[in-house]
Amino acid sequence: MAVKDGKSLHIVMFPWLAFGHIIPYLDLSKLIAAKGHKITFISTPRNIDRLPKLPPNLASAISFVKIPLPKLAGLPENAEATTDLLHAAQMDYLKKAFDGMEPGLTRFLEETRPDWIIYDFAPHWLPPITARLGIPGAFFFIINAWLLSFYGPTDALISGSDYRSEPEDFMVPPKWVKFDTRVAYRRFEANWIVGSVHNASSGYSDIQRGGKVIAGTEALVIRHCREFEPEWLNVLEELHRTRIIPVGLMPPPPPVGDDEGWGSIRSWLDDRKKGSVVYVALGSEVTPSQDQLNELARGLELSGVHFFWVLRKASERGSVEVEEGFEERVRGRGMVWRRWAPQLRILSHDSVGGFLTHCGWSSIVEGLMFGRPLITLPFLVDQGLNSRVVVGRRLGVEIPRTEEDGSYTMNSVADSVKRVMVEDEGKKLRENAEQVSAVVGDTNLHDGYVDSFIDFLENHRTTFT
Repeated sequence: MAVKDGKSLHIVMFPWLAFGHIIPYLDLSKLIAAKGHKITFISTPRNIDRLPKLPPNLASAISFVKIPLPKLAGLPENAEATTDLLHAAQMDYLKKAFDGMEPGLTRFLEETRPDWIIYDFAPHWLPPITARLGIPGAFFFIINAWLLSFYGPTDALISGSDYRSEPEDFMVPPKWVKFDTRVAYRRFEANWIVGSVHNASSGYSDIQRGGKVIAGTEALVIRHCREFEPEWLNVLEELHRTRIIPVGLMPPPPPVGDDEGWGSIRSWLDDRKKGSVVYVALGSEVTPSQDQLNELARGLELSGVHFFWVLRKASERGSVEVEEGFEERVRGRGMVWRRWAPQLRILSHDSVGGFLTHCGWSSIVEGLMFGRPLITLPFLVDQGLNSRVVVGRRLGVEIPRTEEDGSYTMNSVADSVKRVMVEDEGKKLRENAEQVSAVVGDTNLHDGYVDSFIDFLENHRTTFT
């Protein structure tokens, strides 16, 4: 796809301070830069320093600008992302500090006047600034259409106090969804959602922030495609009355070069039979309690299934570890890996037959692109709804949990793992996942969505009238 009129765009990217957001924004930056456009990626100094190295062919097209995060009492020293927080109560302090980046970002926009700025849900204060400067802005929603659809129309998001107020309101599909769906929260998830909607000490809840961003955007750009759950895109269009632009699922490209630790991981996987290993990874944002971790470990042990478990190294965020003697008991059948792991390489290995996941959207895409059925253990925000879609599509099973507090047992873990990895049901789930992989992993299809988005950006370089 050639740059229109020979003139490349200058596009600013401004993600929320979570690596689950920062990395998709960087991935989209790479896709746009590969088409000949210039990207300025803005975040805090420490977050930018922790980003993966750019491919050599894109290094000159993507530049990074560091805006310091204001220091606030209540935030840990050097905390610049959600992964740096010690506990959930500090999240609102991070949002207050993020709001303090407004002057620095405003100065940058006034000085550079980019063609576009693409931003996240959090900067509710940004649309009035871009409107004043005549810079068109797009809201890139890194998750899928059913999550945003679930929360309702723009005015309901912004109102906050007039929004649904009881857990039961979130435990059924919303009234504006006219087709049959299982997409709804469990009680323990709904309790958390209600608390987050009505107890935002930063001044604005996530839902209110998102509503104000949508109200001021030129386009709502979303990591979704019409070949996978297309009805939800139609719901979004009806709810928000703005341009909805899917950019595809953005499946990551095959890894190149040597990844740290891959040699020893591959050697371990090579010694296992095809489809016999369940890969276990709960992402960078999920920190289970010690009791939850113990039940998961005991369930993997009880299942009798081979497993490769990426257990994020205990840090200042919370010290949780498998109980003493666990690794000795599962030696030869299970591996606990405490360093960064090359997830794509692991999922693509023939010995992997299932993926036990927290059900983050990126992890779902990566698992399904290789046709791996999912064993879901959702914890936060979108993950429960994602899991309902996975189960509804017969692409995996969800580990049963109690309604009130979301606890699960080693037996529920073991039974779920065996359903996918051992029992006949797993064969059908695997067939379904392999069929879906033809869509999820179709790079030509998803590149076409990105091309259409870039065409839109090129045709609307100035403020809409």
